[in-house]
Amino acid sequence: MAKGLLKHQERQAALNLLGKNLARRASSKCELCEASGVPLKTYEVAPVPDEPDFEHCLMTCETCKDQLSLFENKPTKMNADHWRCLGKTVWSQVPAAQVMSVRILRQMSEPHPWAAETLEHVFLDPEIESWVQETD
Repeated sequence: MAKGLLKHQERQAALNLLGKNLARRASSKCELCEASGVPLKTYEVAPVPDEPDFEHCLMTCETCKDQLSLFENKPTKMNADHWRCLGKTVWSQVPAAQVMSVRILRQMSEPHPWAAETLEHVFLDPEIESWVQETD
């Protein structure tokens, strides 16, 4: 157990080293919903590489972080209205933001027509589409 905790702490320390550059890239806004003036946390987009990777990280607000946790564990509990912002985020220049946007929109597209409609207009580069389909 202590070995796992130590490994987790080391990973968090490595992620914290990326924090300043991530905050700069995100302009100190959530990279999914663009909330500003709120504390931001680093979120790693799956598949998570062995070593923390700037390109696999997003800066997210607490609301998005909580919603992403639901996405991973209990997707039916997600707040669909919060994710309407993904209609804009899916066009982000940040590949990790595009990947998470498409994953969430696909999950929500059946019960929420607006998500399906958004996806109809999305074109992804092949490498982004490949990443969208990858998981841990």
